[in-house]
Amino acid sequence: MDAFYVSVELLRRPELRGKPVVVAMGTDPTARGVVAAASYEARKFGVHSAMPLATAHRRCPQMVLLTADHAHYRAASRPVMEILRRYSDAVEVAGLDEAYLDLSGSPAPKARGRRLKGDVRAETGLVCSVGIGPNKLVAKVASDLDKPDGFCVLSSELMLEAVGDRPARLIPGVGPKTEERLARAAIHTVAELAAADSEALRAAAGNGGADLQRRARGLDDRELEVNRVRKSESRETTFATNVTDMTTLTETLDRLARSVCKGLAEQGIEGRTITVKLRLAPFLTRTRSQTLGRATCDPALVAATARELLGRFELDSPVRLIGVGISSLRRDSEPESGPAQAELALPI
Repeated sequence: MDAFYVSVELLRRPELRGKPVVVAMGTDPTARGVVAAASYEARKFGVHSAMPLATAHRRCPQMVLLTADHAHYRAASRPVMEILRRYSDAVEVAGLDEAYLDLSGSPAPKARGRRLKGDVRAETGLVCSVGIGPNKLVAKVASDLDKPDGFCVLSSELMLEAVGDRPARLIPGVGPKTEERLARAAIHTVAELAAADSEALRAAAGNGGADLQRRARGLDDRELEVNRVRKSESRETTFATNVTDMTTLTETLDRLARSVCKGLAEQGIEGRTITVKLRLAPFLTRTRSQTLGRATCDPALVAATARELLGRFELDSPVRLIGVGISSLRRDSEPESGPAQAELALPI
């Protein structure tokens, strides 16, 4: 989906079309926090997702800032995924705005891809970009090459020609630390990763280097995870100024607990492990977790557990960010897998 959060917002705020729109938590553009989504008009100013909100405001002071409404985005995602399932029995949902379809059994995958694009636009008012390739990696790369409203067919052989000069982090599995190690070995781009000496690559990226090189060459044998299970649901907020007041922390914790429970309830999901996350000034992140004896999405129980976990922190610095998460998820229609032993996660 193209700029999904922003696109969903523009359906109910059409007067903002053509303007630099940014979706984030909160409405203060100078506050802490990060950009969740940016319209293509905002991207022309160098604004992009995961950018600090203050940086986005400096680059584009005229941006229109909207508060993220995740429940609304989840609701908007469902009909899109329903449309995709009409085109294939094998669909891997990779997020609210992204999915993989297996069209290998189709005699005309390109025609189906174009019809899919048309159905999404006609039935939801939203725009998507379609990439077609021989595997998940190449299809993903293709889907990003022609945005917005794109349609691109790409082969493994032509992938390097298309993205060889892009940073190596484009390849799944190359995270920030791996990117740093590759850079020390003078491997900066996808093409350099594809052509790297095997011994140098092993020294830089360990035993996983060979797999990264295969992916840089457009080779990917990952199967679709058709029954992909969500592992956790969480909410967090970054305070405009550092917080030391316990009342503010507990009230925020309660609000986040209600929000995460509402999100799970809408999906018919419950969870057993409650986690509280704190980021202390200047930038130290700590977590505490508790596994309950039964799965729940009861906001009162989750909030009470979260408050108890909050009391286990040593608040020796002001709090920048606070979050609540629920994991060990299951459908509420599924039987419990058995009694769980209460456990306490060590801080990280």
